[in-house]
Amino acid sequence: MADQLSAKDWLDQGIRTLAQDGFTALKAEPLAKAMGVSRGSFYWHFADVESFHAEILRYWREIAAERIIDDIEAAAGKDHALELLLHRVFGERLALENAVRRWAGVDPAARAAVRAIDRRRLAYVERLLLNSGISRNVARARARILYWAYLGFALSDRTLPQAEQRAVMTEMLRLAST
Repeated sequence: MADQLSAKDWLDQGIRTLAQDGFTALKAEPLAKAMGVSRGSFYWHFADVESFHAEILRYWREIAAERIIDDIEAAAGKDHALELLLHRVFGERLALENAVRRWAGVDPAARAAVRAIDRRRLAYVERLLLNSGISRNVARARARILYWAYLGFALSDRTLPQAEQRAVMTEMLRLAST
């Protein structure tokens, strides 16, 4: 089994562990135990725990920003991208987002990763608003407001019932486009 594990297998396990148990659980021994293999498999793919952490942060950006943006771009017409984005991110479980942000409170590399993803996400939302004909200054301000709403929702660690979620999305879209 250890021979067959890929770096992605370890990263997937790391992301699950991070979301469930926090960054302090991102160590070779507990991860190997959870996967039913020896630590040797871990060290086959990663020089040390620090390099694994760097890859986890890179992988988080990939799944928490780039894949979402790619999915929205592929699925949305020009006029519906913001709506799809809001429904997607406000409909997700956000334990991973919270875990990475807690990690960023104590680790410079995690803090840099969070800042980078915040810039990427803000730029994307701003671009969507610009594409809808909103001026640059207004688009920048509205992008921040929408993103701050997302962060507040993420930190609340609370899901919304469907009806309430639809009402919030409708209002956010109204505010973004008026």
